[in-house]
Amino acid sequence: MRKGLFALAAASLLATGSMAACGDDSGGDSGSTGGSAVGKVGVILPDTKSSARWATADLTYLKAAFDAAGVQADIQNAQGDKTQFQTIADGMISSGVKVLMIVNLDSGTGKAVLDKAKNAGIATIDYDRLTLNGGANYYVSFDNVKVGELQGQGLVECLTEKKYTKPVVAELNGSPTDNNATLFKQGYDSVLKPKFDSGEYQKGPDQDVPDWDNAQAGTIFEQMLTSKKDIKGVLAANDGLGNAAISVLKRNKLNGQVPVTGQDATVQGLQNILTGDQCMTVYKAIKKEANAASELAIALAKGQKPTTATGVTKDVESGKDVPSVLLDPQSITKANVKDVIADGFVTKEQLCTPDFAKACTDAGIS
Repeated sequence: MRKGLFALAAASLLATGSMAACGDDSGGDSGSTGGSAVGKVGVILPDTKSSARWATADLTYLKAAFDAAGVQADIQNAQGDKTQFQTIADGMISSGVKVLMIVNLDSGTGKAVLDKAKNAGIATIDYDRLTLNGGANYYVSFDNVKVGELQGQGLVECLTEKKYTKPVVAELNGSPTDNNATLFKQGYDSVLKPKFDSGEYQKGPDQDVPDWDNAQAGTIFEQMLTSKKDIKGVLAANDGLGNAAISVLKRNKLNGQVPVTGQDATVQGLQNILTGDQCMTVYKAIKKEANAASELAIALAKGQKPTTATGVTKDVESGKDVPSVLLDPQSITKANVKDVIADGFVTKEQLCTPDFAKACTDAGIS
C-alpha cells in the first residue's frame, strides 16, 4: 500500500512569512509543455496551531518544489477555521486553478470542497489526511497505521527499561475529526491491546483531544492524572500533546519517570527527548511527502498522467480505492536524534540552544 517513490529536486527555501498566497497572483499561465498551457495549483493547509510543521516545513518544501518546476502555486492556510477553509477553496476554484491540494480540517468540510473542485473539472489531491468519502483523485501521506505501531512499540520499550510491574497506560489521542488520528490509534492499540488483555499492562484513561488542541490536552491529562494517580506511561499522539502531558508531569515532579510518546520530530519534542522527559517521537520526512505531492500536482498541472501513485488506500466510507503514495515513518529516540539533523529537517542551532547544549553533547550531537 505504500511505495512508488520519486525524488524531486527542491530549490531555494522560502523565508516563512505571510500565510497568504505564495505564488504569483498574476493569474497567467507559467509556461507550456507539449503545446498545452501549464495550470496553476491551489494548496490549502489546515492551521498553524496543531503542529509547527504547517507553518514551516510543508509550506517551505511545497513552495520550493513548485518554484523549481516553474509552476504557479497559491498556498494558503485556513488557520483551523472551516468557513475560511471553504472561502479559500472558493477563491481558488473561481480563479481557475487546474489542481487543488487540501489538508482537510474534517472530512465533511473537505468533501464539500473536493466536490466543488470536481464539478469545476479540477484535479484533486488529499495531502497528509484522507478525506473520507471525499473522492480525491490522489492521496499522499505516510503509512499512518505504522506511525501508531512505532509509537506503541516505542512506549513498550521505554516501559520495559523502567521495569514497571503492570504499569497503567493512558492514551491522549488526536482529533476525532482527523482520519489520521484514527489510523494512529489503530496502530498503537494493535501493540498495546495484547498487553492490556494479558494483564501485563493496565489500561488507563483513553481520551481524544478535539482539534489536536494542546491547551485542551493539558487540561485533559491533568484530569487523567487526578483520577488515576499511578499512570506510568502516556501514549500521546503527537509532540504537542506529549509536551502538554509533560508540562503536567513536571508540575507533579513526575517528568522523566513516566514515558511519553510523540510524533512529528518537532524541535520541542526532540529537546524533550534529549532531556529524558519524552520517550520517543516519530519522524516523517515531510520534504519527501511535499515532493511527492508536488510531483503529482505538477504533472496534473501540465496535463500529464502521474506515474508515482503506485499504491492504493481504501476509503472506509465509500469503499473505493484511492491511488496513493504512502511513505515510511521512522522512530526517533535519544540514540538517533542526530538522524533528524542529518536529514536537514532541523538544524543543530535550532535544537542545541544553550539550555540543551549539554544534552546535545551527551547525545553525540556535535
